[in-house]
Amino acid sequence: MEITRNSSLASAILFSLSIYFLLKFAAIRIRKSNPKSPPEAAGGWPLVGHLNMLSGPEQPHIALSRLADKYGPIYSIRLGVYRYLVVSSWEVAKEVFTSTNDVAFSDRPQTLAVPLMSYDFAMFGFNKYNDYWRELRKVCMQKLLSSHGVSTLGTTWEIETRAMMKSIYVSCRKNEPLDMKKFLENLTLNSMVKIVSGATVEKMDSEEAEDCREQVRAFFRTMGVLTYSDVVPCLKWLDYIKGTKKVFEKTGKVMDTILRSWLEQHKNLKSEDGQDDFMKVMMEAADSLAQQFPQYDADTITKATCQTMIFAGTDTMTVTLIWALCLLLNNRHVLQRAQQELDNHISRSRMVEKSDIGNSVYIQAIIKETLRLYPPTCLLPVRQSSRDSIVAGYQIPAGTLLTINLWKLHRDPSVWSDPLEFNPDRFLTAYRDVDLSGQHFQFLPFGVGRRSCPGITYALQFMELALATLLHGFDLETPENDVVDMTGTLGTTNMKASPLLLNLTPRLSHNLFEI
Repeated sequence: MEITRNSSLASAILFSLSIYFLLKFAAIRIRKSNPKSPPEAAGGWPLVGHLNMLSGPEQPHIALSRLADKYGPIYSIRLGVYRYLVVSSWEVAKEVFTSTNDVAFSDRPQTLAVPLMSYDFAMFGFNKYNDYWRELRKVCMQKLLSSHGVSTLGTTWEIETRAMMKSIYVSCRKNEPLDMKKFLENLTLNSMVKIVSGATVEKMDSEEAEDCREQVRAFFRTMGVLTYSDVVPCLKWLDYIKGTKKVFEKTGKVMDTILRSWLEQHKNLKSEDGQDDFMKVMMEAADSLAQQFPQYDADTITKATCQTMIFAGTDTMTVTLIWALCLLLNNRHVLQRAQQELDNHISRSRMVEKSDIGNSVYIQAIIKETLRLYPPTCLLPVRQSSRDSIVAGYQIPAGTLLTINLWKLHRDPSVWSDPLEFNPDRFLTAYRDVDLSGQHFQFLPFGVGRRSCPGITYALQFMELALATLLHGFDLETPENDVVDMTGTLGTTNMKASPLLLNLTPRLSHNLFEI
């Protein structure tokens, strides 16, 4: 029996290698017949290509930046059988995301995790660029992320931010360092869950709420896993042997259980009960959407779209706020100036309120500078070309994967003065007119084009309120006044996994924290 298993495994490996070399031979033939292909980086391995470069010890965006120094602002690597185009300059990025090229590069690659965890692509953020994607994005923009929709969310943000402040105040009286990552993570997740599910989250006890948060975290972690078959499709059998597919299925089912419970609670409520949270709004829109797109029923569309909103909005805002704190702690003069601005405009007689959003120009500049140096995703989420195109004079075939190296682009010395320096003042002086919503290709923290983040206004206003409230309410210090380690780790947001331990001292009257 053991001999039979070994023989089967050897045969499968030989078959996989044969397929690989056939594909490699075909790729060489295509490259020779198409001399206008972008330069390919040296150092690729058999079968997996350049995947070894993206697996450490250097972080992927840094490894790719080094290759850009050698091969220029546009070059290619191989991820298994796929060609992967890396862009590192704003000029090439502008060419990719304007005119017809933006449509050509508006698809998403379909990894093993996505159909198993996104209701078979019902989560529109992972779907191809098609009518379903356009319609669901339109609903989200009109019902939640429009200017009017965002303006109605201020009360929720304010309530959750004050709850965080009270929790910090109670905890800091123990005279022990606090893990600010945990507080900020809970703030963003609680706010998003409440906005999506409304009153349902308020009915959870503390244990249920923490379990919900952990399941959402698990979903984030698992969705970013790259499998054998994602780079070499003929190795799909290895994912089955390792049990990766079962992990995806289990994580997706657990998340579905949470969403289904929220949905059932909404169905059991009378129509006049509760606030108009996003799930309620989606339930009203889903019936007509299901008729238009019969591959999904109304409940699936509702759950998948609510899951998209939570997935897209939570982790990115958390990591930006954490990076901002780290940068401020390592640049104390900036922190002190921010607190002085808040004291001048708000005083210490009250907490920051939602009506203060938009008035703290220095806080806005801090957030922009944080997004420049440490964008939530140093490499923009991968796109896939749906048709042949021409970029920077090179012929790019359909099926090519694409990313923009924001870490490299945002630190371009030909665009940014002293690009490695944390200097929020740049956005109040020479770069005050630089937009971050995709209008200026030098600065793209929220992406660009049709696949850009639809929640830009939401994210900026929420982060401004959260950061201003925290800095206004507390003085922050690292234990022993140590410098914060800014080293990142592999992952979606490249944030180091260790806690951010700080000592906090209240700046406001204790009565204000009891509100």
